[in-house]
Amino acid sequence: MNAVTGADMAVPLRKTLREYADRPAFVYAGQQHTYRELLSMADEWTAYLDAESVGAGAVTMLEGVSSPHTCAALLALIERQAIIVPRTPSSVAADAELTIAEVEVVLGAAGSGRRTCRRTGQSARNELYARLRAAGSPGLVLFSSGTTGRSKASVLDFAKLLARHRPGAAEGRRVLQFPHFDHIGGINTLLRTLAGGGTVVTVPERTPDTVFGAIAAHGVQVLPTTPTFLKMALLTGADRRYPTDTLELITYGAEPMPQHTLELLRAALPAVRLKQIYGLSELGILPTKSRADGSRWMKLGTAGFAHRIVDGILWIKSDTAMLGYLNASAEFDDEGYFNTQDMVEIDGEYIRILGRRSEIINVGGEKVYPSEVENVVLEVPNVCDVTVTGHPSPILGMVVKATVRLERDEDEHSVRLRVREHCRNRLAAFKVPALMHVSHEPMHTARFKKARG
Repeated sequence: MNAVTGADMAVPLRKTLREYADRPAFVYAGQQHTYRELLSMADEWTAYLDAESVGAGAVTMLEGVSSPHTCAALLALIERQAIIVPRTPSSVAADAELTIAEVEVVLGAAGSGRRTCRRTGQSARNELYARLRAAGSPGLVLFSSGTTGRSKASVLDFAKLLARHRPGAAEGRRVLQFPHFDHIGGINTLLRTLAGGGTVVTVPERTPDTVFGAIAAHGVQVLPTTPTFLKMALLTGADRRYPTDTLELITYGAEPMPQHTLELLRAALPAVRLKQIYGLSELGILPTKSRADGSRWMKLGTAGFAHRIVDGILWIKSDTAMLGYLNASAEFDDEGYFNTQDMVEIDGEYIRILGRRSEIINVGGEKVYPSEVENVVLEVPNVCDVTVTGHPSPILGMVVKATVRLERDEDEHSVRLRVREHCRNRLAAFKVPALMHVSHEPMHTARFKKARG
């Protein structure tokens, strides 16, 4: 695995984009914007950064929605070798992020093209920033979703991320921008699509109807999303209300895919290829190969990555690995492998993600993986979603608790009986939920990942 370091690996992205000229780069608010227009917006942002004295190495929070104007600001900041902290309206704990990231400048990029700039009065002196400045590399700070604990701030070398996206990849494809640009999946989607001369299709909100409506209206070919969102789309029937003739590929990641959902998806969209992806803010997005459309087994690629399994835990070495966390210690070993904390099963060259180590429920010394129980509970009629967690027990230490959402109202006692009966027939006794609660609230985060906090 060849290492990539420093500013030498910063791809001249503007030169690449200029070659696509009048191709559509973005569909935003129903309107197309060409690559020529995108680069013109980037020029305007460059002039604005000059006027506001935002220089190389400045730690800059970029606030905005997924739009060509925000993307243009991102391009201008990359060229300026700034350290970028992306933030969307759905971001939480914004004040804390400002402090943790030592943000010096806050830029606002409205979808209309309006720009704002303010100074925070802070001075960023973190050693990780010093390394980026010394290398002359742009930086990227990404905050984790923090669904089971505090959010961690990863610092990455943007030059290394750019180096992975060569011209021609996925050429000309229309890709829906589902993950926002404050997420490693959103950054990957954006860079990969633009580097290949494709079109980024945005939506005003991430609901099943707006997403599948955009697929139909704009001929989307690729939908990168999460299992939680796909489950919602199937439940609401959005996949049936809108034509999906152009859709070729759905990629899913960020959390384990329930087998029940995968089978329903395969039946609902038989002409669409399904691919599991794997990535972390700390490492980037790995190349993967699913064993089959209906399989949760995948093979991890080796282009820029290496991996090994230690005591059932996945460790990964990456050319695009973060420099470190701003607010936590990073668990790299002496050879540069990062502890993902993901427990996996192995079948030859393929692995299957079982869940995070921190999510394992210890019932009287027996391990219970929440995703295994959730897969079974989802088979119960009228259950549309479920989250399995541990609950303290004075006898066993922990017992299994299931929180379910229903498709339609039903007596909670009746649901509890049906869920337990089904689980007793499919699971070992210690895995059967001892406690069950019916919730009427969504059980996912703003990034459409299952919330276990």
